[in-house]
Amino acid sequence: MSLLVALPFLIPMTAGAVSLMAWSSRSAQRWIALVGTGGQLLAAIYLLMAVWSDGIQVLPVGGWPAPYGITLAADLLSALMVLMTGITGFATALYSLPTIAVRMERSGYYPLMHLLLAGVSGVFLTTDLFNLYVWFEILLLASFALLAMGQERAQMAGALKYVVLNLFSSAMFLTALGLLYGLAGTLNMADLAVKLPALSKDAPVTLVAMLFMIAFSIKAAAFPLFFWLPASYHTAPVAVSALFAGLLTKVGVYSLYRTFTLVFTQDVAWTHGWLALTAGLTMVIGALGAMAQQDIRRTFAFLHVSQIGYMLMGLALFTPLALAAGVFYFAHHIVMKSNLFFLSGAIYRLSGSYRREHLGGLWAARPALSLLFLVPALSLSGIPPLSGFWGKLLVLKAGAGAEAWWLVAAVLISSVLTLLVVMRIWGDVFWKAAPEDRPLSTARLPVMLWIVMLGLAAGTLWIGLTVEPLWALAERASAQLMDPSAYIEAVLSPEQP
Repeated sequence: MSLLVALPFLIPMTAGAVSLMAWSSRSAQRWIALVGTGGQLLAAIYLLMAVWSDGIQVLPVGGWPAPYGITLAADLLSALMVLMTGITGFATALYSLPTIAVRMERSGYYPLMHLLLAGVSGVFLTTDLFNLYVWFEILLLASFALLAMGQERAQMAGALKYVVLNLFSSAMFLTALGLLYGLAGTLNMADLAVKLPALSKDAPVTLVAMLFMIAFSIKAAAFPLFFWLPASYHTAPVAVSALFAGLLTKVGVYSLYRTFTLVFTQDVAWTHGWLALTAGLTMVIGALGAMAQQDIRRTFAFLHVSQIGYMLMGLALFTPLALAAGVFYFAHHIVMKSNLFFLSGAIYRLSGSYRREHLGGLWAARPALSLLFLVPALSLSGIPPLSGFWGKLLVLKAGAGAEAWWLVAAVLISSVLTLLVVMRIWGDVFWKAAPEDRPLSTARLPVMLWIVMLGLAAGTLWIGLTVEPLWALAERASAQLMDPSAYIEAVLSPEQP
């Protein structure tokens, strides 16, 4: 048993509560944000080290063992995702200091950010599907409030689409929970992994599995119900967009990885076949959508959708190599995509627009920023030796090994389209001359922005140049997912981890 498992969501919840008590002091809320997100990051690092060295960490809350009580558990996938949450949260807190408007700070921006981080960590650490639903609702509440906080027309429209589709997903999730409990009499995932194979073949387990798949796919922004993401992400402040881009869709993809490797493995040919179809279409349609955009944040949002397909492909193929490739892609994508949104904020501060026809001249005026932009942009395109290259190479290798040639073709097509989109952004934003009626600002960018953008770019370079550490972690996480017996035993018998 380890209290360490609970710290990644206890720390942000505490920080959020303390931040609420300091409502009248913006300065105090800022310091609490830094200390809280920094503490969550440290707890996540210790948790990953503990799981790596000592195995799966389990905490039966209140001493009640599973499946009767609430149990928290961290295997390598959970611990890695919690670590990425800590990194994204700390980077967002730093970036927020010079960029979030005073009226947003006075409207509860920092308490909501802590609540969102707690909700995301809770999703990654719970072992119970009902508590997974509760954590989803917590992060949905926080994210909706953050989206609507500016109260501008575009923000309200984006927030409305976001919340309506996510509420539809939650309703489907709740329906599936009721049906599953009626079938198995439990919602603990480890207990379900034991009981579902013993049910009659006539039990509608596959139907329930498809309901969960649809609910989680909506939250992951997979094809065809992904349109809430490009309709909402570009309307929020940059720090919020980056936080969403790094984490929100990952909770949907993570939930698919958890349930469709542990709980719903009775009819892999059917369920994972649908996942494969979803993955391929998500990759290509997302990239095609990006080709049609003028707003660079909306372009990044469509490319975000396309990249979700790569992660789903790892789960759909359901081989050790494919799952490891998917886990590797998780980590690389969170670092790279958050940084692209942070960089878009820096571009806006200098040019006053996100639209490509209003941008230009940044290469001549700000070469350091231009070079910094190239790191995540080329990584997104899969250019070697950056992290995106290894991620795509591993996914392609897994696809070829499984002889899923049409998925391999989808990866290649979406990669070419992504490269074309990135080259067009580079040409319009950095290479062409600045519009005469829109001179670039000569003001210096705040130091905090440079720290965040340089730090995440360094992370992308580190993953790309030293592939082995993350790949070794991804391989061990994949082995735990392919053989969940250790997870089941640790959750159901926490005295014998």
